[in-house]
Parts: sequence; structure tokens; C-alpha cells
Amino acid sequence: MSSIKVRIKQLIPVTIGYHLRNLFLFFKGIAYRGDGYFCTLCGHSYRKFFDGGFDLPVIKKLNIIGAGRREAVICPGCASTDRDRLLHQLLRQEHFQPYLTEKILHIAPEPALYQWLIKAVKEKSKYIQGVKYHEGFYYRKHIQIMDLLKLPFNENTFKLVICNHVLEHVESYQQALAEILRVLTPGGKAILQVPWSTVLEQTIEDTNLKTNKEREDAFGQFDHVRLFGKDYPHLVEKAGFKLEILWPEQLGLTKELIHTMRINPNECIFVGTKSVSHT
Repeated sequence: MSSIKVRIKQLIPVTIGYHLRNLFLFFKGIAYRGDGYFCTLCGHSYRKFFDGGFDLPVIKKLNIIGAGRREAVICPGCASTDRDRLLHQLLRQEHFQPYLTEKILHIAPEPALYQWLIKAVKEKSKYIQGVKYHEGFYYRKHIQIMDLLKLPFNENTFKLVICNHVLEHVESYQQALAEILRVLTPGGKAILQVPWSTVLEQTIEDTNLKTNKEREDAFGQFDHVRLFGKDYPHLVEKAGFKLEILWPEQLGLTKELIHTMRINPNECIFVGTKSVSHT
């Protein structure tokens, strides 16, 4: 069913699909206004957030963070998810503000986060977005088609790269990380979110899994080609990044705010920095 929905979305013309989605969210946002939950990305309170994600046995069995069926996590007004709002809190931090004045690359931009960033960045031309293919419901026509394994940019181009839940989809995460590191400026940062298992000691891959069902059973989603384990931080560091792991509390979020904003308290943010001496 999940792959069928993706194919349907790809058949809808980009411009029509995008505007239909926004119109639907506009009226739904009005219908659900009230007290209960608050979305920092659209700036409104709602009486209800919606459930999201896939409910698969492997997700519970392997305790995959950033995956699974999650209750009350989708904002009815902008369709932001819990992980979108978590990254938003990081980008709002004072020490991150200088990065919004420099050149940014956003891979597979989440619509709600994109809408906030396009207003927050100082110069719109410095905010570049890239996707592997367009989906009519999500991505604007002007967003560039690009391959994360061979980015069309020179070395030392971007001060910030946002790569949120992408590395589990690509053929080679090693090559993708190498490309992100290459296009980062020395001292630049990369947000490198992935779903990962707290049970698995090591990341698992299996190229023999060909069907959607096989990949769902093994990795927790039909279009994933691997499941990262507890070794993910080591893999990022091995790729050449200096890694910082941040938890919601470190972003100034109290337990009450974490609940009101419907952020997963068990999800951290992986921020990789390119060494200033990197050549």
C-alpha cells in the first residue's frame, strides 16, 4: 500500500499537487484550531494532532528510533512531523543563526521546514534544495533534481547541509556522507538524521532483499535499503565528521514543552562538523 501511494503522488502534476495539498491543510488547520498541542513551525495551537508512520513488528522488536506508528505527531495546519519540529528547535538556537546567513543545502526538504527556512534565511538564493525525483504533493517544481551520491557542487560550497532521513534510502551511505563532507565548508555543519535501532549493535544491509515486503520486514519501511544500529555515530565519525549528539533537553525544551509540541523525547539530533583543517 505504501509504494502504491508513492506512485499515485508521482503521477500528479507537481504544481497542481502542491497547491491542492496546501489548500487542504489550510482548511484542516482552521477546523482543528484550539488548545492542546502547539506547532512552532506554523505558530498555531490545535485541539488535535494526527497519528503518523508505519506500524510494523520489526520497528517494535528492534526499537527503531524515528520510525513506527506515532500518536498525535502530525500538525493539521502545516503537516509538520515530530522530527520536523525537533530540527526546527535546533535551527532556532542562537549558535545556529550564523548558518542561516550562509549557503545551505537541504536534501529532500520537508515541506513545513522548507516553508520556515525560506522565510528565515537572509538571502533566498543561498538556500538550495535538492530531491531525487519530484512528488506532486510535496516538492515545488523549482527544486533541483540531484543525486546525493554525486552532488553537482564544488568543494567547500555550503555552510550547512540538512539531510533528514535520507541516508537509509541511498545505495551507498558511505559515498553520500563523503559527498556531504566534500561540499561543506571547513567548519560547516551537517544535520544527519536517520532511523536507528537501539537494539542492533551494527548497521544491517542486505542487497538480496528485492521486494517491498522483504524490506519492510527487515528495515521497517518498503523503500529503505538498510537499518542503522548503535554504530551509526561511529560511521559518521569514520566518514570524517566530528560528531555532536544533541537531545531535546539540550535545546532548552522542558518535559511540558516536549509534550505540547509532540516531540519524541527519545530522539536525538546527529550534527556532524567538517574540521577547519580538512583538506
